[in-house]
Amino acid sequence: MPEQEAQFTIDRSGPAPVLRVTGDWTIHTIGQIDAELRPVRDMVEGRPAIVDVSGLMDLDTAGAYVMEKALHSSVAEPAQMIGKHPVAGRMLAEVRKFTAGCDALPEPVALWRQLLDRIGRGMAQVYDESVDTIGFFGETVVACGKAIANPGRVRWLPTFAVAESAGLNAVPIVMTLSFFIGAVIAFLGKTILQDFGASVFTIELVGFAVLREFGVLITAIILAGRSDSSFTAQIGSMKMTQEIDAMRILGMSPMEMLVVPRVIALLVMFPILTFLAMIAGIAGGAIVTMLTLDISPTLFFNRLNDNVGVDQFWAGMGKAPVFAFIIAIIGCRQGLNVESDVISLGQRTTASVVQALFMVIVVEAIFALIYMELGI
Repeated sequence: MPEQEAQFTIDRSGPAPVLRVTGDWTIHTIGQIDAELRPVRDMVEGRPAIVDVSGLMDLDTAGAYVMEKALHSSVAEPAQMIGKHPVAGRMLAEVRKFTAGCDALPEPVALWRQLLDRIGRGMAQVYDESVDTIGFFGETVVACGKAIANPGRVRWLPTFAVAESAGLNAVPIVMTLSFFIGAVIAFLGKTILQDFGASVFTIELVGFAVLREFGVLITAIILAGRSDSSFTAQIGSMKMTQEIDAMRILGMSPMEMLVVPRVIALLVMFPILTFLAMIAGIAGGAIVTMLTLDISPTLFFNRLNDNVGVDQFWAGMGKAPVFAFIIAIIGCRQGLNVESDVISLGQRTTASVVQALFMVIVVEAIFALIYMELGI
């Protein structure tokens, strides 16, 4: 049976315009009908419309789309349909569902409002992170207390593995950087102090700077970037693959299985790395001082022992356990907060390093104030 041309008429006699469609409304017959229907769109703009399908024969999605566009250009409610057709009502409803207009774009927000919004959201995020960190700190203290009370529950093999990867493997980079830091301090001290005829005090400057501050600080910065990110990535990967959920199902505590071994490993290895960093820093400063000031090793170490003293060594070593605990807590907490996608893993790893470095600097400043008040 040959297809009949798509036609329509508009009845304006009633309160609402009526679109009477006849013939076949298919992709092969609609032709220029879309352009001819523009007056209908203008007529029904903002008003409900009626479509009479009693004379409609064949209809496909192309014809339904053209009809739908004419009837509902800006009307939220579907048009009323009169007459009977086997598929017209269902097809028009289906087309309307997939061609519904998008919501209007929101009005642009002033720049200062956007800035205040970002500041507010950032402060709220800082508050939430602080509360979560304090809570995790308490959980870690409790878990470590249980481990001390019952050492048999500690997983010693993973603890030694973490001590090797996070501590022993970091010895070369810690000592190398500390050596150059000590050398730079000696160069700087010699350059400045020689203008005052006090170049020999470069020895005391190297001793105070390396033993009291830079030895432990360089170690903390390296472990915050190296080991902290490793903790977050390892635990986060286990969280993504649901290994931690499996631990909980089996009755195992992630705190005892994952967090406590890492905390113990850092608490042991951090002071050792700090001690090695101090030795390397003193060695770097000693070599530069001996070469530039023509000072003998005996004079260097005698002045270091007489004027610096062992109290500066313990002032630096006293910070090591605190830094170790902070770095381990931040790395493990961020790893346990990873969600089920790699984007979250990357964000948490970045946040782990940033937070650890930030806390290291803050705690270093607090120690400086405490030592100043105590006269150390």
